[in-house]
Amino acid sequence: MTAQAWRTFICRACGWIYDEALGDADGGLPPGTRFEDIPDDWMCPLCGVSKADFEPCEPLPTLRRAASATASARRAGTGGRHDAGVVIVGAGCAGWQMAQALREHDADLPITIVTACSGHVYDKPLLSVALAKGIAPAALVRQTAEQAAAWLGVRLLKCTRAISVSARVQALRTTRGTLRYRHLVLAHGAEPLDLPQLPAALCWRINHLDAYLRFREHLGEPGAQPVQRVLIAGAGLVGCELANDLALAGHPVTLLDINERPLAQLLGEDTSRELLAAWQGLPLEFIGGVRITGVSDQDSVRTVHANDGRRFDAEHLIAATGLQTPHRLAQSAGLSWNNGIAVDPLTLHTNVPTIHALGDCISIDGQALRYIEPISRQARQIAATIRGEALAPYDRTAPPIRIKTGSRGFTVNR
Repeated sequence: MTAQAWRTFICRACGWIYDEALGDADGGLPPGTRFEDIPDDWMCPLCGVSKADFEPCEPLPTLRRAASATASARRAGTGGRHDAGVVIVGAGCAGWQMAQALREHDADLPITIVTACSGHVYDKPLLSVALAKGIAPAALVRQTAEQAAAWLGVRLLKCTRAISVSARVQALRTTRGTLRYRHLVLAHGAEPLDLPQLPAALCWRINHLDAYLRFREHLGEPGAQPVQRVLIAGAGLVGCELANDLALAGHPVTLLDINERPLAQLLGEDTSRELLAAWQGLPLEFIGGVRITGVSDQDSVRTVHANDGRRFDAEHLIAATGLQTPHRLAQSAGLSWNNGIAVDPLTLHTNVPTIHALGDCISIDGQALRYIEPISRQARQIAATIRGEALAPYDRTAPPIRIKTGSRGFTVNR
């Protein structure tokens, strides 16, 4: 076995790569653990899917396809506005997975990605465990947007906002001009709820890499003095994971929620108590039954006001009170809406044949499923539709949710 080359395997759900030479120390796999020797109950350290959801990673054939695609794009002159081909709005996990699913089957298809952010490729689940794992902010970027665009042979319009869609003439209006498309894919995700009692100017809303990097820059490195306190409004999945990570790094954290226990929507009472017990000894205090009425700021200290007169102070305030799907593009395109862009549960079709959507911005029968695992399956389904091929009906099974509170992790089946 030692004479064999070390192999790599990629998670079909989130793109994390298992390298036999490196193993997975946090998951109990020492360096040199062959893939076939991994226990069946081992889970992807990023998204929590099983070993069965991994497949051999063969980068060289993909790179050759990508290089061919880049050359074809240059020959076709896709740098102009008049043939943007398939236009993807959003360069998060869903946007890049969509581009890859399209490129794997067609080296010549013009693909354009429009994104309001930097567009760098990163593993979003790492944002809530980076401090405890000692991951430097710069190390979170797995591939720059420019590198990913060159690798896949796509045209990238970064720091560009999509303004509106004209479905009749198949045109996307952006802050850098209008793009005519053959197919449009909306992969712009969801955004934090905009609550009047938690004004954006006084709160961090950490839903993507750019926001996280700005927060880390202002927070300072672990061990820096003086230690900065953090208030987190919302003890759901994101709030609890961030609170746990910050506390493990030594930051005093106060976690507030309207419910009387953390993760009330996901965990039963006994399991919530296990989490609270695991937090004992950390500089982390959970306070339930708090209805926030407003926030004030004085001398760089944020003060959260509750309806019962209580006040909570910290240098930083993170709003983790849920997500909502922006509706502007869908509304302008005339897309059906039901707690998100409504798609068919079996085909993922929208009501407009040349417009598609996936990831955090869609809903199926009114339910939004904002997790990483389904995205690659959704991308493959949409890519087949664009190619005019029929696939088996989409499997909308809810994946298990891995709660990455490092002091006491949980896996929840829904």
